[in-house]
Amino acid sequence: MHADAVFPLTMLWGFLFVLARVTGVFVFVPLPGMKKGTDMARVILSLGFTLALYSRWPAVEAAAPLGAMAMGLVAEASLGITIGVVVAFLREAFLVGAQLIGMQAGFSYASMINPTTEDDASVLLVFAELAAGLLFFALGLDRTVLRGLVASLDAWPPGAFVISRPMAETVAGLGSAMFATGLRLAFPVIALLAMVDLSLALVGRLQPNLQLLVLAFPAKMLAALVVLAWVSVLMPRLMANSAAHMLGALRGAAGL
Repeated sequence: MHADAVFPLTMLWGFLFVLARVTGVFVFVPLPGMKKGTDMARVILSLGFTLALYSRWPAVEAAAPLGAMAMGLVAEASLGITIGVVVAFLREAFLVGAQLIGMQAGFSYASMINPTTEDDASVLLVFAELAAGLLFFALGLDRTVLRGLVASLDAWPPGAFVISRPMAETVAGLGSAMFATGLRLAFPVIALLAMVDLSLALVGRLQPNLQLLVLAFPAKMLAALVVLAWVSVLMPRLMANSAAHMLGALRGAAGL
């Protein structure tokens, strides 16, 4: 005799609801090496984490209208995407700061192959992306994200989340905080480069015969490297403070 496996429809819907939320998170969370690898890695990671949360799967009414189920899946995916986007803001803040520094110091002219995306990128952008990826795990933010994802299943059981205006406004505000963090990271270097330009301009005004234009470019690059070496020591603290602010604001808006 052949035994048939019975998979209730309520369990299937519960699995899909949790999977939609988990997949939305892992699509945007900046995991190092995931862009270079195949998409199957993200699929397996999402499926594995969803199966690990089997005890949190909801009991969904099988007789519920199909339209309501579809809207529930959209809401679950939107919550997961919101969490993933907020976490991605942490890495993008470093990239914004690196872009600002590279444009002012002249590093934008030097490009290399980004090992994660295999595209041409400036040297500082590659450095910032690798540093943000390493700090993401060194500071334990991966565990924080996973704990927050599990806590969201308690605060908002699958199928109960509703997209609200305060949460959308919070995410938009965190987007502006991303640019503020990048500016804080780049401001010391930009201020020093402005002083270097001003000093060379004053010396050139006092001594017109000196050809200081050829010295401006290497002087700015050297000054940027010196200050960037000092600023890099502050990167872990800056990322930890930004993560605490962004994730705290998200927890407050989502009621976690």
